[in-house]
Amino acid sequence: MKTHVGTTIVRNGQLIDGTGGKPIANAVVILKDGKIAWAGRANEAPAQDPDARVIDAKGGAILPGLVEAHFHPTYFNVSALEDLDIKYPVEYVTLLAAANAKLAVECGYTSARSGGSLFNIDVWLKKAIESDIFVGPRLATSGREICGVGGLMDWNPDFRKIGMEGLVLLINGPVEARAAVRKLVKDGIEWVKTYPTGDAAAPDTNDHHTLCMTFEEMHAVVETAHNHGMKVTGHCRATEGIKNALKAGYDAIEHGTFVDDECLDLILQRDVPCVPALYFEYASIQRGPEFGMSQRVIDGHQETLDGGAESARRILKAGGTLGMGGDYGFAWNPHGDYARELSFFVNFVGFSPLEVLTCATKNGAKILGRLHEIGTIEAGKLADLLIVDGDPLQDIRVLEDRSRFIAVMQGGLVKAGQLAAPIF
Repeated sequence: MKTHVGTTIVRNGQLIDGTGGKPIANAVVILKDGKIAWAGRANEAPAQDPDARVIDAKGGAILPGLVEAHFHPTYFNVSALEDLDIKYPVEYVTLLAAANAKLAVECGYTSARSGGSLFNIDVWLKKAIESDIFVGPRLATSGREICGVGGLMDWNPDFRKIGMEGLVLLINGPVEARAAVRKLVKDGIEWVKTYPTGDAAAPDTNDHHTLCMTFEEMHAVVETAHNHGMKVTGHCRATEGIKNALKAGYDAIEHGTFVDDECLDLILQRDVPCVPALYFEYASIQRGPEFGMSQRVIDGHQETLDGGAESARRILKAGGTLGMGGDYGFAWNPHGDYARELSFFVNFVGFSPLEVLTCATKNGAKILGRLHEIGTIEAGKLADLLIVDGDPLQDIRVLEDRSRFIAVMQGGLVKAGQLAAPIF
């Protein structure tokens, strides 16, 4: 991915550096050749290059680029499970994924971790982004997911004779689990996404209290993935599924809905990050009826929301690592609404804006394994910034308004916002 050559000075703004520390009023950030050279109070700034490009933050906020930690680039306007794998041909889904990637950057998200992708489109999308063919977030890839036969993701009935291999590798037992991971090794993915548990979306067979994989299958996935240098995560709602994932050696858990004391202890022992993805549940409850969602499913989402919010509060209070993001691309929870997750955690879950922003920047970078490069505004890191005409610490919802974005920068290059040149 190209970086800006030369010096840029960002000034006249409040610095929220992503570390969780107190914001710095009237700050200056100096960027040089695509990296952060200095950040701090204006009156302490080193001598500034008179020929440098200057960006005026207009009294607003200077933040690290946001991290969407559970990104589904190939989801688009999904209103039924079948839409995920048989609604569109793979060629069209690839184009939709490129559009979703561009939209993420326009929303201030300069990095993302894939939470599952049709085929291995996200692998090639990452290559295209890094080759500057498309604008998109710095991407950690996942490709196809793994689930037990008859589990949550196994919805295509056998009479259709079409299988599920475009989206999910279905397994029976640890031998097939290892074989599935080996296919993903060949695809070149970084994170293996699995389905240890069900979800409120499938109340008859795989609800949010059921398991979709055995511990032996999960352990086989982890053992094989770690052998090949890949990480493992999983859709974990049911308490027993969370415990199985943590005991099997998972590197992260998605949702972590029903966390009990034992789960919390296991999370803290290895500092296993969790991405709760709660706004999806709220959107399902609020908008589900207009999409024909049954009351039984909506009630399940309500239980999931309440449990997930309490689990997130417990993890944060205990000092665990939480990331922000999740499950955008459904008809009632579309791409482009990513920052609603942040507002929801402030206004419903009860986090402070600073806590949420730390989760969405520093913690997201930590989950991606790139905290040494991104996630905070510190000297030596990549110049991925979000400059906003407003104060998200006073009103987190300003991050939902793209018209308030002065600049979204990757490597010092302005990719979106008021200062961006039109792409087409």
